[in-house]
Amino acid sequence: MSSKLETAATVSERLLTNCSQIVTLSGPSRPRVGAEMRELSIVRDGAILMHFGRIVAVGPRSEVEPLASRDAEIVDAAGQVVTPGFVDGHTHLIFAGNRADEFELRCAGMTYQQISEQGGGIRSTVRKTRTATEGELVDTGRKHAQWFLRNGTTTVEAKSGYGLTLESELKILRAVRSVSEQTPLRCVPTFLGAHEVPEEYSSDYHYEGPSYVELIIREMLPAVAQQRLARYCDVFCEPKVFSVGMARQILTAAKALGLELRVHADQFTCSGAALLAAELGAKTADHLEQSDSVSIAALKAAGVQPVLLPGSVYAIGSQKYAPARAMIEAGLAVVLATDFNPGSSPTASMPMVMSLACTQMKMTPAEALTAATINAACSLDVQHDVGSLDVGKVADIVVHEAEDYREIPYWFGGQRPAVVLVGGERLAQA
Repeated sequence: MSSKLETAATVSERLLTNCSQIVTLSGPSRPRVGAEMRELSIVRDGAILMHFGRIVAVGPRSEVEPLASRDAEIVDAAGQVVTPGFVDGHTHLIFAGNRADEFELRCAGMTYQQISEQGGGIRSTVRKTRTATEGELVDTGRKHAQWFLRNGTTTVEAKSGYGLTLESELKILRAVRSVSEQTPLRCVPTFLGAHEVPEEYSSDYHYEGPSYVELIIREMLPAVAQQRLARYCDVFCEPKVFSVGMARQILTAAKALGLELRVHADQFTCSGAALLAAELGAKTADHLEQSDSVSIAALKAAGVQPVLLPGSVYAIGSQKYAPARAMIEAGLAVVLATDFNPGSSPTASMPMVMSLACTQMKMTPAEALTAATINAACSLDVQHDVGSLDVGKVADIVVHEAEDYREIPYWFGGQRPAVVLVGGERLAQA
């Protein structure tokens, strides 16, 4: 399948100029907290000089333009806003099919949980993904990569979790690696074999028969670690999926194999999953719609970053958004992500997620932009390369059709970037 987002021929030097605002997010190479999330380090009437895919100068046009050689390719930002490429810290990039039928059921009044209990939900996508070939999954992943890039996202975390067998989980993680190699989108892989208990192991909850948790610990995790297919391990920790005890077993085993930890926590119940993330020193706790003040305090004390997913709340028709303001006021380094997946959040648009964060969770536009760039980069340990427009970093840059950064979440639901550069290479928008 040919990509509709092809990079231009490599150019050694590019000058991006005539920028109304360059939102650099320059600052310390660590997550931003509290008032720091509103400090964007904006350069007005600015320019950025790039050499071989990295930023070598950023500042006012009067200072940067004279540094460019005669051979530099000029990219005119046309008086528009420039930001770092978005970093999406929670996606399910690889899967087969879609669940438009379940969307219709939710529109008719069924809940996400009711659909899942009737054999739909995650298990529905698992059935389709198991039968798909690796090549088919790569092709679909390449298509999804185009969606992210067109919306200004240049780096994503990408989870497995729609295979739930050893070979199918490895197949998904290999597909993630292929998509990262074959497209401009950078993918940071996460093993999520504990996404759901597969149908063939449903007796686990009665402690009968072979244990899926044991399969994850004894076979899946060692294979993932040995083949270096993932950097992180995640568990969907909910009472009707993986209990706190089950999650602790899996995450402890993953940590012993050198994987860092992420946790789907407190999405439907305040189950103690966020407390577990804090106990084990997880990198992130994700969702957190039901988290209480005790959980927030524990995350803060342990230095766990909360990854908030307002797109999934919106898509399943819930009104219970994560308490973002309480988290920011507590000093947590909040991250925003799409939770891109076929069931509960079928969107690759970080601007839409930012808009929801502002309107539904009362984050400011500046906080939302910080959460979608540098804080997200820190949550994936890629902040030394991406997440801000600092000298020495990779030139992942987005030019938005706006004159002010606040317009990014303000114009919701349709606007796409005017220009996207990945590693200094301009992508052809289709």
